[in-house]
Amino acid sequence: MDGTFDDEAEPAVTIGEYLEEVEERELEADLVLGGDDGKECTYNKGYMKRQAIFSCLTCTPDGNAGVCTACSLSCHDGHQIVELWTKRNFRCDCGNSKFGEFYCKIFPNKDVENVENSYNHNFKGSYCSCGRPYPDLDAEEQVEMIQCCLCEDWFHEEHLGLESSAEIPKDDEGEPTYEEFICKACSHVCFFLKLYPEKIWAAGKQPDATVQISKDKGVLEDMPSTCGSEKPTCNTSCSSPKVDDAQATVDSKSISDGKSLSQGENCNGSMASNQCTKSIDLHVNCLLGVNIITVNPVLPGKPMFLSKNWRDALCKCNNCLEFYKQKQIAFLLDKEDSIAEYEQMAKQKREEKLQQQEGAELSFFNKLGHVEKVEILKGIEEMKDGLRAFLVCSQT
Repeated sequence: MDGTFDDEAEPAVTIGEYLEEVEERELEADLVLGGDDGKECTYNKGYMKRQAIFSCLTCTPDGNAGVCTACSLSCHDGHQIVELWTKRNFRCDCGNSKFGEFYCKIFPNKDVENVENSYNHNFKGSYCSCGRPYPDLDAEEQVEMIQCCLCEDWFHEEHLGLESSAEIPKDDEGEPTYEEFICKACSHVCFFLKLYPEKIWAAGKQPDATVQISKDKGVLEDMPSTCGSEKPTCNTSCSSPKVDDAQATVDSKSISDGKSLSQGENCNGSMASNQCTKSIDLHVNCLLGVNIITVNPVLPGKPMFLSKNWRDALCKCNNCLEFYKQKQIAFLLDKEDSIAEYEQMAKQKREEKLQQQEGAELSFFNKLGHVEKVEILKGIEEMKDGLRAFLVCSQT
C-alpha cells in the first residue's frame, strides 16, 4: 500500500526550480504583453504600432472590436475573452459604439469608432484557412500555429499550401530557422521578394528567389535562380530582371561624373529623353532594377519563410516606396513593427522594471537605522532556515 502512494506522489520541486519556473512564466507574459503592466487603457496613445489586443465575445459576439490589456482585466473580467497576441496600428475599442450600453471603466470618453482599426476572423475566435478555434477542443492534440507577418492570421502547418511540412525551414531539432512567415495569399502582394538575393530566405527549401520578366507581355514569370551573389543587386553576369524601359546599359563612370548620355550611345534613338532619364534613374537607384508598380506578376502563390533582418534588405527607392504605400505594406520598413523587435523592447522594459524595483528596495534598506537593518537580516536568515527545514522534512 505504501508503495502505491509513493508511485502516485508528485515529483519534488526545489525552491530554486520553482522560482525559475515563475520567472519563465513572467517573462513569457511580458513578451506577449510587450511589457504592459495593464494599469492604464492605451486609448490615449492612439493607433499604436504594436500592442497586445483581446476580443470580448461576451460584449461583441460579432468579433468586430478589440480591447487593450488593462481593459481586458478591469472592464471584461469574467467575460469570454479571446487572446489575439499582438496587432499592429490598433486603438482600444473598449466602451465605444460597438459595445452598446457598456462603457469603459478606465477611460470612457472615447470616439464612437476607431476607423483605422483592422479586424479579421481571429476576433471571432477562429484561425487559419480552416476557421478552427484555438485551443481546438475537438482536436486530439493542440498543434502550434504560425502567424503571417502581413495579414496577422494564424495557420496550421498542414494548411500552408505546401506539398509537405518538410518544406518548412527547420533545423535538425525541429526548431524553425525562419524569423518571419508570409502566407500563401499575402505572397501575391510580396511577389517582388523573389527578386532579392537568396540571403533573405531562411535556410531550407524555398520558392525560387529570382523571376524573369517577359518583354512581350510585361509580366513576371517563374525562372530558377542562377545568381549566387550576396550583394543587394545581381551583377550583370547574372540573369537579373529588367523592364523594357530599363534595358539600356548605363556607363557607371558617366553617371558618377554627372555626364548626360546621348541617345546614340546607351539609349534607343526613338526613346524620348525623359524616358531615357527615367530608365537611368531606375537602374541606378532601385536595388531590383524593376519598376514593381508597373509589372504584372504571374506567379503561383506559395508561402514565404524569411531570414533574420530580411527587412533591412528591402529597397527604399521612390518607386518601391510608392508600391509599398499602394499595397498598404509600408510597415515592413518600420523596424519596430516586427515581432522580434516587439519582444526585444519587452525584454528591455522588464530589465528596467526589475532594476527600478531593486533600486527602490536598496534605497529603502539604506534609509533604515543600524538596529532595523540587523533585525531585517536576522529575520531573513530565520526564514531561510525555516524554509530549508521544511524542504528537508518534505523529502524524507
